[in-house]
Amino acid sequence: MSLQKRFVLSTGRMVLAAMGLATAHSAWAQYPGQVKKSKDSPELRSIAVLEWTGVAGKPNSSRLVPVAVLDGGELLDGSIYLARPEPMAVAGEVEYELQQDGKPLGLYDIRSSGQEQGSWVGYGAWKPVPVAKPKPSMAEVARSKPDYEADDKPVLHRKKHADDAPSAASGSGETPASGEPAPAADPDRPTLHKKDSGSGDSNPADEKNKPTLHKPNSSGSSEDTGSSTPTDPDRPTLHNKTSSDDTESAGTGTTDPDRPKLKKTKVKPAEDVGYEEALPGVTDPDRPTLKRGKRTGDSVTVAPTLMGLPAEMQQAVAVSDAKSRPEHPWSFSWASPEDEAKMKSALEDMARDALGIKPPPPPPAPKRTPAAANHKTTKPTRPPAPPPPPAPLEGEQFRVFELAYGAGATMVLSARTGGAFAQQKFVTLIAQPDLYGDIKVLLKSVTDGRHLDDNPRMRLVDAVDAMADNRGELLFELRGDSQRQFALYRVLRGQAEKLFTGGGGAFGVEARE
Repeated sequence: MSLQKRFVLSTGRMVLAAMGLATAHSAWAQYPGQVKKSKDSPELRSIAVLEWTGVAGKPNSSRLVPVAVLDGGELLDGSIYLARPEPMAVAGEVEYELQQDGKPLGLYDIRSSGQEQGSWVGYGAWKPVPVAKPKPSMAEVARSKPDYEADDKPVLHRKKHADDAPSAASGSGETPASGEPAPAADPDRPTLHKKDSGSGDSNPADEKNKPTLHKPNSSGSSEDTGSSTPTDPDRPTLHNKTSSDDTESAGTGTTDPDRPKLKKTKVKPAEDVGYEEALPGVTDPDRPTLKRGKRTGDSVTVAPTLMGLPAEMQQAVAVSDAKSRPEHPWSFSWASPEDEAKMKSALEDMARDALGIKPPPPPPAPKRTPAAANHKTTKPTRPPAPPPPPAPLEGEQFRVFELAYGAGATMVLSARTGGAFAQQKFVTLIAQPDLYGDIKVLLKSVTDGRHLDDNPRMRLVDAVDAMADNRGELLFELRGDSQRQFALYRVLRGQAEKLFTGGGGAFGVEARE
């Protein structure tokens, strides 16, 4: 169920209330007969983030965090939108499409919801994207039609009746095709005849050879009237059991003692006895114990939840929309691999400079005076020392997006320094190349482990079309020391502006170039 259908169900009570107020007015304001959906009614679009651990498609644990709901062209906080008590974005039976670089990654169906650290999250199941079967071409359809003339399968023909017109194949019961010679009748083919008890045309030899059933008499001989075949004395006969046989068998004791007897086993019902185990140091025999049992059919299946923010947690964009929109990939294609390597290297140098780990430039060579230049020395000159290698960037993430059709490259680089968490520094850069091939930084966020509550760390999730206008926005997680939020940034006209922040207001201040 999409978010739009859930919105219609949730607003049903408001429609009924409006109908009740209309009936209280005069006759000209009566209920017209039906409620029509207005063409100007807003269409809902929910943006969320799926977090999971394990393998994509079959996660060990997962949860869906609502971010924003697009209602009437305005982005609203998805964590509190129509919360009754859970928000509509994580209500049951709402389906999300998981995306990566704008391409579908799977489907996620919400089954239950709950609160984690004061925020609503949804739990559900990850399902693969259904693949539509391609329609067969006309040539494949023509080849799939069977050729009945060249087929060796048997064909059923209609039975020939006596009142039908005679044909050449009347003896065989088959109707030959037009223009074909009638097949000859098979002399060895068996035929079935109906016995006529009243007619005298029956063959005596057939009646003699026909097997008959005889009923044995009490003396052991069979009654065979009109038959000269001798009776086999060793042939066993079946007798009906009488009450006298039971009396005689019980009185004389002729029952075989070795004869096996079948007895019906009575199934003893299982005792409803609880299992208990003695605990060391506990003397109370009535103390209840908790046991792990099997899930019954009436209980609700609860998926394993994801608690906290583990290091191996992965994230993906999730979108729920009432409309089926075309696929829009956000990945940017470079003209040559050298251009990408050049831009990445230049952006890494800017990140090192922002983190303060860029080594100082080597000292300039000493200038030679004219007197020293005229004086000849025999000492060989030393070559200049090579520059030190660049400092490594921990946890580096470099992504390039094309946020609109025909737009240029938008680069996002995130990295940090090593060491203890309190001494770590974090940097996130949003940049674009200018007309001269140089890099222009649109947004720079630098913080450290001691000031995350004042200035959070920006972690890129992915690009997403939040406004349903075929333009991508950058979705970031603003992670502090004790709280976190999600924010949407729009890159337009050489600027990166914060479009929306979920979870209650602004959080963190970023530095701009």
